[in-house]
Amino acid sequence: MNNKNVSKSFFFLSFLPALAYWYLEENYPIKIAVTGGLILAVLEILLEKIFTKHVHTLSKFNFLLLLILGGMSLQGENGIWFKLQPFFTGIIMGGFLLYKLKTGEGLFLEMTTSMHPDKVPPKAMLIHLERDLSFFLIVYGCGMGALALWGTTSQWAFFKTIGFYIAFAFFFVIEMLILRRKNKPE
Repeated sequence: MNNKNVSKSFFFLSFLPALAYWYLEENYPIKIAVTGGLILAVLEILLEKIFTKHVHTLSKFNFLLLLILGGMSLQGENGIWFKLQPFFTGIIMGGFLLYKLKTGEGLFLEMTTSMHPDKVPPKAMLIHLERDLSFFLIVYGCGMGALALWGTTSQWAFFKTIGFYIAFAFFFVIEMLILRRKNKPE
């Protein structure tokens, strides 16, 4: 299996804990739903390790968050904690990006400089993208928190999976239009 197929497989595999939770919550008691979601999260991490020989930092973070929140859901017999994982992820990631911008030149500039020192995009563009992405992640996280609290599990599962990619694509198109307009010669 080549790297492209492995990446595509993990893209779909990342949907499994949320989809399993949605299905199980609709049909079984909350303990079974949370346990099923946690088992699939463990399986996702194991398969990532087996197939890529590496577990990404974000995967580790989300896994740890799911274990903590899933444990809280099991303890209180309430699935809300499990469903709050994307809220915490969005707030923490968005906040981290803002922190990196506030204390330096940002994570994007740091990463592109270390990976491709001879092909670094304009600094202002990277800072603009990172700032806007941080706001997007915070707003998305808050939206997921609202869905966890007041939406249905079906709505939550949609925005936890493919809905995130749709929202991100919309954000990305708007960002490209803004950057294009901003960099347009007068």
